[in-house]
Amino acid sequence: MGLVVVSPYSNEWPELFRDLKEDLIRLFTPTSIAVEHIGSTSVPGLAAKPVIDVVIGAASLIHIESKIKLLSEHGYEYVSKYEKEIPERRYFVKSPANSLRVHIHAVKLGSRIWREHLAFRDALRSDLSLRAQYQSLKLQLAEQFTNNKSAYSAAKNPFIESVLTAVSGHEPVG
Repeated sequence: MGLVVVSPYSNEWPELFRDLKEDLIRLFTPTSIAVEHIGSTSVPGLAAKPVIDVVIGAASLIHIESKIKLLSEHGYEYVSKYEKEIPERRYFVKSPANSLRVHIHAVKLGSRIWREHLAFRDALRSDLSLRAQYQSLKLQLAEQFTNNKSAYSAAKNPFIESVLTAVSGHEPVG
């Protein structure tokens, strides 16, 4: 299932994201995209699994799908197996030998997935207490589900959904 490792925050994470963003914008040219750092590595001071999560927003999924071959040629593996669960997202993984693993969530700009990823990140960035609660939960769950990444991720969902409900005033979809 995969070992769950939560590492202390690293100042290297935003730098890695900046390089990724430049690479992705270059690969998508001339198509206009928005690229945002999401996930725990995007929140200063927050412990995280050492994975750089990125959300790409494009005008439509067609723009993303047109770049699958090019992305693959540059080490971004297209993973289609989750599309039954999340049909409005295209997912890519990059595992460079000399750097952190990268997860790319490519969606329509402004979509629910886009908005929720940014809302959760921004809530954690702006609220030290919330960030501390989430970190405590993550460390507890990493210990509890050391050998099961899926269970670890699923166990975080109620917290994430409660934050999204609090910041939006309504229940998240999905």
